[in-house]
Amino acid sequence: METGSPDDTGTAGATRAADGASPADQPSPPRPAGPAGPAREEPVWTGLPPGLLRMRRLLLVVWLGLLTLAAGVLPALFLAPLWAALALLPLALLAWGWVMLGRNWRSWRYAERADDLLISRGVLWREETVVPYGRMQLVEVTSGPVERHFGLASVQLHTAAAATDATIPGLDPAEAERLRDRLTELGEARSAGL
Repeated sequence: METGSPDDTGTAGATRAADGASPADQPSPPRPAGPAGPAREEPVWTGLPPGLLRMRRLLLVVWLGLLTLAAGVLPALFLAPLWAALALLPLALLAWGWVMLGRNWRSWRYAERADDLLISRGVLWREETVVPYGRMQLVEVTSGPVERHFGLASVQLHTAAAATDATIPGLDPAEAERLRDRLTELGEARSAGL
């Protein structure tokens, strides 16, 4: 059984392979309208900036570095030098956490569509939250002292149902403010019925 259209000569796949990108990395064209009605275009996803990953990894190194020192130095001083091997446990946890933070950071993304905001996250269990603009009651930008030091801010979305509240962490402050203003404007327009 043959798939595709007669006009499909297979050059798109060859071009993608020549570019070094896999076909999964390429945006898919809009699907044609079928019997169920017009096709929905795929959302344009936006990832989080690398500053969030740097901040989380630095915090991991600081906390587990202190734990490594405590696990290695204190038992060696008070018990025996052989007990300093306990420091290997936090070091292994540090290596595992470093990798997992990278995977978690890559999993976060958001997309603005015509009627709602999509937020996708999760490595093992993917979670996608759809927040309709008309249901938003409050959109706020927050930034704690550590986030401010790294030049980051978070956007928190509050809706009528607490189950659909959502947060987009680690954005650049300018992008967070732009997103807040746009979501507030769209939320007001949708709730007014425009």
